[in-house]
Amino acid sequence: MSILTTWNPVRDLDTARNRMDRLFGRSLIPWVGEENITATEWSPLVDVSENDKEFTIKADLPEVKKEDVHVTLEDGTIRITGERKFEKEEKGRRYHRIERSYGTFERSFVLPEGAKTDKVKAEFKDGTLQVHLPKAPEIQPKATEIPVS
Repeated sequence: MSILTTWNPVRDLDTARNRMDRLFGRSLIPWVGEENITATEWSPLVDVSENDKEFTIKADLPEVKKEDVHVTLEDGTIRITGERKFEKEEKGRRYHRIERSYGTFERSFVLPEGAKTDKVKAEFKDGTLQVHLPKAPEIQPKATEIPVS
C-alpha cells in the first residue's frame, strides 16, 4: 500500500534552506518576507604563529568581555572557550535581520613539541586574545658561525 502526498515546492525550498543554514551556521539565501531571528553558533578567527622564542595564538573576539573568555591547558591541548552574548531587545527596537553570530565558542589546539607549559601567558586587549607559549631552550634555534677558509 502506498500513500500519496501533495508536493509542496515552497515547503521543499524551506527545508533545503534550513539544511544549508545549519550546515554553514548562517543564512546564505536571502529570503523574502519575515525571517526567523536566531543566534547561530560561531567560532572566532585565529592566527597561530611562531618566532625564535615562542608560539603565539591570536584570536579575534569582538564584543566579548574579558570575564567571558577562558583559557585552559590540559593533556597537551590548549582550549579557548567563551561566549559572545546576544544583545537584548530594547523597547522601541525591532530587529529585521541578524547576521552576526552569538553564543558559546570553543577552539582547541594541540601544543607543539617543545612548548613550555609552565610558562603559558594569556592577555586580552581591545577584543583580541593573545596566548603566548614560550619555547623550551633546547628547541630554540642557535646560530653558529662557521669559519670560511
